[in-house]
Amino acid sequence: MIARVFCRLTTAAVALGVAMGSVAAEQVNIYSYRQPFLIEPVLDRFTEETGIETRVVYASKGLNERLQREGRNSPADLVLTSNTSNLVELVDKGLTQPVESEVLEENIPAQFRDREDHWFGLTTRARLIYASKDRVKPGEITRYEELADPKWKGRICTRSGKHPYNLSLFASMIAHHGEKETKKWLEGLKANLARKPQGNDRAQVKAISEGVCDLSLGNSYYFGKMITNKEEPEQVDWAKSVNLVFPNQEDRGTHMFISGAALTKYAPNRDNAVKLLEFLSGEQAQYLYAEKNFEFPVRPGTQRSDLINQYMGEFKEDDISLTEIGSHVPTASKLVDEVGFDF
Repeated sequence: MIARVFCRLTTAAVALGVAMGSVAAEQVNIYSYRQPFLIEPVLDRFTEETGIETRVVYASKGLNERLQREGRNSPADLVLTSNTSNLVELVDKGLTQPVESEVLEENIPAQFRDREDHWFGLTTRARLIYASKDRVKPGEITRYEELADPKWKGRICTRSGKHPYNLSLFASMIAHHGEKETKKWLEGLKANLARKPQGNDRAQVKAISEGVCDLSLGNSYYFGKMITNKEEPEQVDWAKSVNLVFPNQEDRGTHMFISGAALTKYAPNRDNAVKLLEFLSGEQAQYLYAEKNFEFPVRPGTQRSDLINQYMGEFKEDDISLTEIGSHVPTASKLVDEVGFDF
């Protein structure tokens, strides 16, 4: 079931009483898992520059199912998502079509595009190790593999192993080390947990600040959300209690994943949708889009936000294809069950 849905229409469209499925000369219809504050500034800029209106249905879940039910009658041209798993699911269900674009190929590195060009990354995030400033010395942990070291027994917190963020990391371990070694690593990580997996990434940093654990797994952008949080200033204190560790800088690099977009199979405004995709991959839009959520632009060489530069800087990214990582997610989920990670 869709938890929250509303439409974003231009002033002219509202005045005419136009709904999502109606006919307009120049428009793009979007189903978005991403929140309005993240994408509306970029969409407004796109409309200013091209004259193409953007109309959006927002929801926290259920858009893939809605698109499947609608079939050929769907008004949607693009789907915007906050993670790779939704994109992979769209492709697996036959709900997308490929896009051949030199602009997208130039702006988006190959590891952040579907191998068959069915989806494209628009921003990236890093899966970090958050480490207590008081109880973990700088350099004491530098690799994901070290999370299974018995020295960390009872000192690690994490959210559910079944969450897409963790499954993506675990799938990357399978890609690099194979299923057998990854299962052994997961058993070691589970043995080192301070408590049953629970909460979100920010809850783990809170636990570190309270002395429940010394290390946690978390996405990079949550640090930005905490350190700038004026409504809940206690989160600033959580952020100040940790150092950010970008793992595996001496070998393969830190695990990355994406927010992204896919062109729907029956897109009624295909050409305009491709124009929007290309716009979103451009330098100006990349900065605006990434800056809003403390993410990294997917386009190489794009300016990063001041906060990113202050706290994160440059680092080595794992360049393994997210398509390959996606292929290992079912196995990663199976291993989580086999080791009883969440129990």
